[in-house]
Amino acid sequence: MTMKRVVPAIILSLWLLPVLGAVAAIPAANRAAPADLDARNIRTGMMIRDWGYSDQPFVVIAKDGSWICSITTCATREGDAGQTITVCRSEDKGRTWTDFKNLEPDSGPVASWALPFISSTGRIYIFYTYNVDGLTNMITEPGSEKHASRVDTLGAMMFRFSDDNGRTWSLNRYRVPIRNFDIDRRNPYGGRIQYWWGVGKPILHQGNAYIGFAKVGSFGEGFMAESEGAFICSTNLNTELDPEKLHWITLPDGDVGLRPAAGKIGDEHNLVGLSDGSLFCTYRTVAGHPCHAYSRDGGHTWTPPAFMNYGPGKRLVKHPRAANFVKKFGNGKFLYWFHNNGLANYNSPGNANRNPAWVLGGIENDGMIHWSEPEILLYDEDSTEGISYPDFIEDDGQIYVTETQKTAARVHIINPRILAGVWGELKPLSRSADRQVLELENCTGQTATIPAWPSFDKREQHREPSEPRFSKRGSISVALSVKFDSVAAGQILLDSRGTNSQGITLVTTDRGTVKITLCDRRIQTAWECDAGLLKAGQWHQIVAIVDGGSKVISFVVDGQFCDGGTERDFGWGSLHRDFRQIEDSGTLQIGPGFKGEIGKLRLYHRALLTAEAVQFCREAAAEIR
Repeated sequence: MTMKRVVPAIILSLWLLPVLGAVAAIPAANRAAPADLDARNIRTGMMIRDWGYSDQPFVVIAKDGSWICSITTCATREGDAGQTITVCRSEDKGRTWTDFKNLEPDSGPVASWALPFISSTGRIYIFYTYNVDGLTNMITEPGSEKHASRVDTLGAMMFRFSDDNGRTWSLNRYRVPIRNFDIDRRNPYGGRIQYWWGVGKPILHQGNAYIGFAKVGSFGEGFMAESEGAFICSTNLNTELDPEKLHWITLPDGDVGLRPAAGKIGDEHNLVGLSDGSLFCTYRTVAGHPCHAYSRDGGHTWTPPAFMNYGPGKRLVKHPRAANFVKKFGNGKFLYWFHNNGLANYNSPGNANRNPAWVLGGIENDGMIHWSEPEILLYDEDSTEGISYPDFIEDDGQIYVTETQKTAARVHIINPRILAGVWGELKPLSRSADRQVLELENCTGQTATIPAWPSFDKREQHREPSEPRFSKRGSISVALSVKFDSVAAGQILLDSRGTNSQGITLVTTDRGTVKITLCDRRIQTAWECDAGLLKAGQWHQIVAIVDGGSKVISFVVDGQFCDGGTERDFGWGSLHRDFRQIEDSGTLQIGPGFKGEIGKLRLYHRALLTAEAVQFCREAAAEIR
């Protein structure tokens, strides 16, 4: 099937458009975060844009090495009139951005959800949703009289392209034909107007270009109420220079797209290719879990809808109604961005279920992706601020990530140690960097002198008013091997409390769990591991991590991150943001009166990576065997 060209008659003779609505450049003030800062804090990132509404900051690397970033943007709010696509350039790997241009005029029909792609020829394409009919409202459901004013998830898939590394863009916009499915024919317009949008950045796989997107059947209260996934595949986009000769296929075959495993909402589909030629897709639902699917025939058919798991036969991944993206890197390994909580059908801009952002590392094995335990990638100290719609960039051996908070969009250099952790490549730290302050063996009933705990105070330093610095916050981790004679409540494993109950305790609960409690005289904060994990008469490895930066308290038990299981939406808790300094006895009591054994014990004045906690669990378990 070939495309149709959409061209205003009065400008047919023109080919390139130097500027389609110029926007002022952002001042060049970005620098990489110094080593003494916590680079996971999004405020240490390099600003792309902080203006109005700024979403989906997706990047391609041009042939001249510059970064080209497309952003869906609006002067006011998401979905308002004037929403369009802005494109900008960086020639220093995201530190400064210039040459801001609107791909479509903000006075015309709404243009949204830009998806950039660079072909082997060096041509850069940007695909987007375009309200080609210029609707100012839409019917929300078939047979309904209700209308909604948002018109940014309907219309045609269009593209423009650049042949000069993103400096100028084709004057003509071109339409990509999308085949109707049953869900289209059931929409209020019978498929004549298609409801759809996409966040799946195009990929190249076995010579074909693929774009993931969601078809929408109806809207409830102005938001998607029924959706399923589809893909546009071009067999020659990577090499063909004549836009009239591009060939497009809508996948999968048949009349039904990739639907959710439960419910009616499955959208924001995105793809990666596997080494055996398969395709892997993730997409969000409102069930508290994302879905995944595999195709072994280039996207024509897919495995049945299924909630995503950590690997064949393993537990389900938890994720709310938010972007969840997968990316393959040059080493053949994968990253998966998600939010590690099971809040079903929870959706509002800037919400807490999108903070922090977590990642899993993926390794391909027998045509399937096996995922690591989760790590925190980015956080905002304001727990009400969400972080979403990322893009991963690999350039000169360094991996970066972009993200947006709907107004501010930034780029960050990813700590290589996080990547090593999720990819199973972690090497031990030096003694000074490890910040281990205590290590004991077979220590049941002992006492030990411990150094003062690090301060959890919030400290913000400033070089200049426009350049905030965020120092690393105090953090602690406790790792131990323990054998319970009984998992009855009230057994003390660790206790450092002094006057006014200041200190930390690790105690069993009436739920058969272990709970860590911290008290700084003013505030007491506690969290416990998942229920059902601890058994009497066998050794367990337990790691409690109190991360003063992200304010996340988490547990790793026997090498597995506690994600709440079926009992809790969140397996991780929150340290009170005003928690300050523990001034305890300076003495740690280890298992006073405990009926069992405490073998290895370690204390750290830092937050262990989940991968480091898993490493401790494996090493401690091996020593017991």
